[in-house]
Amino acid sequence: MIIGSHVSFGKEGLLGSVKEAISYGANTFMFYTGAPQNTLRKPIDMKNTEEAWNLMKENNIDINTVICHAPYIVNLANNLDERKYNFSINFLAQEIKRCEEMKVKYIVLHPGSSVGIERNIALDNIAFALNEILKKDNSVQILLETMAGKGTEIGCTLEEIKYLIDHIDKKELIGVCLDTCHLNDAGYNMTEFDEFLKKFDEQIGLNYIKCVHVNDSKNELGTHKDRHANIGYGTLGFDIILNIINHPKLMNIPKILETPYIGETDDDKARIYPPYKFEIEMIRNGQFNSNMMNDIREFYHK
Repeated sequence: MIIGSHVSFGKEGLLGSVKEAISYGANTFMFYTGAPQNTLRKPIDMKNTEEAWNLMKENNIDINTVICHAPYIVNLANNLDERKYNFSINFLAQEIKRCEEMKVKYIVLHPGSSVGIERNIALDNIAFALNEILKKDNSVQILLETMAGKGTEIGCTLEEIKYLIDHIDKKELIGVCLDTCHLNDAGYNMTEFDEFLKKFDEQIGLNYIKCVHVNDSKNELGTHKDRHANIGYGTLGFDIILNIINHPKLMNIPKILETPYIGETDDDKARIYPPYKFEIEMIRNGQFNSNMMNDIREFYHK
């Protein structure tokens, strides 16, 4: 099982990310190279990065399964403001270069939001932007994330993901990141996951799946809201998620948790704790822990 979570990049860069992943008992991880809400970026510290590579080898973390995530503010779908559109293209290209410096193979991308233009035009804008970026000589694969369909999000149907891939010139540099919460909220029934994979294979091809974001959902099927829940504490439930994680057709695909942090009390927003150590342990054991929330609070309160 290749499983990890979102981790911070912080002052130590990739080295800090590796240390955090190890503390959760993970053997992979996902990170942003800076805050996902802005474009402020520091140069990659190669000394820390080399230390990170060594620490990964010592702890059986394969750099080829590590995932970077592009910042949310990149929107390749809307070109009404040409300056912003070109900025998104150039910034994503820079993020890819940063991945290359760290030998990270994959970067996950939210396809974008149409925001006032027709969806078919937005799809063409994304395809054009990706082709411009992929013209450059690089080895990083861009993984299109399946979206919940909140607002004007693009990529909430397999048809839209297929359209984008069909219009990419360098198909060896494009892939897909499934998100279990997003798929549920978009209207795909995760209790029928075999059928979903069959449909995905027929329309797109299972070979394009390179990552799975593993999240429970706070929403019912097809609500298009995108609100993640902790594993087993949402509408999908532990058994459904475990079935997806352990599915034989996805066995060698990295699974990444993006579940909510836990407040010290149910209403506490000030002190929050990462759940990943406990969720990963629960998943590896294959048994739901109904007392996980309290276990997390007790562990971090020590």
